Amino acid sequence: MRLREYLSVPYLLEAETVEVAPGSWLRRVGYPELPGCTAESAVVEEALHLLERMRIEMIIRMVGEGRFPPVPRPPLRVCDPAWIAKQAGLPDELVALIDRDGRNPDALAPRQ
Repeated sequence: MRLREYLSVPYLLEAETVEVAPGSWLRRVGYPELPGCTAESAVVEEALHLLERMRIEMIIRMVGEGRFPPVPRPPLRVCDPAWIAKQAGLPDELVALIDRDGRNPDALAPRQ
């Protein structure tokens, strides 16, 4: 699979609102199929933004290290992971990785 295909896998999203102190609430979101991929914020949109950024960074790191993220269901055919990465505020260098051929062992190596 190519990097952009791993980034197009639809993961289950869990979300909850938790009271952390009397009258103080947090929104907690996570992808349970990606261990450790969770985020929280007082505002749900911010928590989702942080989570999506974490998911992309985690998958890029795993593929770059030769480890492959779980693929519990096939990648979505209609998905633009580069656009999502831009919206998540990832650096241009990481966005550029998405468009490289993930089947090439050197594809995730930084360009010099």
